[in-house]
Amino acid sequence: MANMPQDVGKEAVRAKGWIGAHKWLILRRISQIGILAAFVAGPWFGLWIVKGNLASSLTLDTLPLTDPYILLQAMVSGVTPETAGILGAVIVLVFYALVGGRVYCSWVCPVNMVTDAAAWLRRKLGIRGSSHASRSTRYWVLALTLILPLITGGIVWELVNPVSIMFRGIVFSMGLAWVLVLAIFLFDLLVSRDGWCGHYCPVGAFYSLLSTRAIVRVSAVNREACDDCMDCFSVCPEPQVIKPALKGAAKGVGPVIQANQCTNCGRCIDVCAVDVFQFGNRYSNASKTGIKSGEEYSKHTV
Repeated sequence: MANMPQDVGKEAVRAKGWIGAHKWLILRRISQIGILAAFVAGPWFGLWIVKGNLASSLTLDTLPLTDPYILLQAMVSGVTPETAGILGAVIVLVFYALVGGRVYCSWVCPVNMVTDAAAWLRRKLGIRGSSHASRSTRYWVLALTLILPLITGGIVWELVNPVSIMFRGIVFSMGLAWVLVLAIFLFDLLVSRDGWCGHYCPVGAFYSLLSTRAIVRVSAVNREACDDCMDCFSVCPEPQVIKPALKGAAKGVGPVIQANQCTNCGRCIDVCAVDVFQFGNRYSNASKTGIKSGEEYSKHTV
């Protein structure tokens, strides 16, 4: 029998212990808070590990990192980027292209902590109602954020970008920033499950485009052990990506989650009491199923 919302993950806790059932969640929080700490150490304590912000930064006065999405908007608006900015964007592009672009959403973005909290409380309260906006809406929003700079000559998205606003709120204690953060929390809690990140955020849409051929993937390597408890579907921010890898054996679909919407958050690994999932690489499909590429897989994805 499928677990009730309040019971999600309890079997995993009994089987693996609390830490084992939250391992990847804990590591993600360490990553997100650690990145924020590196940025605020300078303004708060004078320890300049990283100078700049999540859009453009210089680590240890040596390593430039530039958000390619922001750089693209700047270029569309007519700005000629400096060499360091281009180099920083290339470094970021290569990294996310290898490990999966949407790891930015689950391992870096501070707003993810807010939306995860809303999703957790939503499950605890048993809230089931949700809006029915298409997940492709985020790609339309992404297109709009690239059209507006061309028209206005400015990076319009940065005026309302929750990531940038939350970052400034943390560093500079901007009270109004938390109004937007609260709005996203309440929207995800009361209106739409995983609404902001899963349906509207253009940042996640942009980084998903970098995940098409990423190497690091979650794989349902032990899918024959699945007992249909549905816990993985309950905690996954993009549950539509799970079914092809978990239930596609009869159609010749391999166990690797190839969909570029997957955030590699690892929560499906955490909450599975029978260890169906684990991190692997995209090429394990070929060795297990004879599939030579992700083309066959893509036919079965939503």
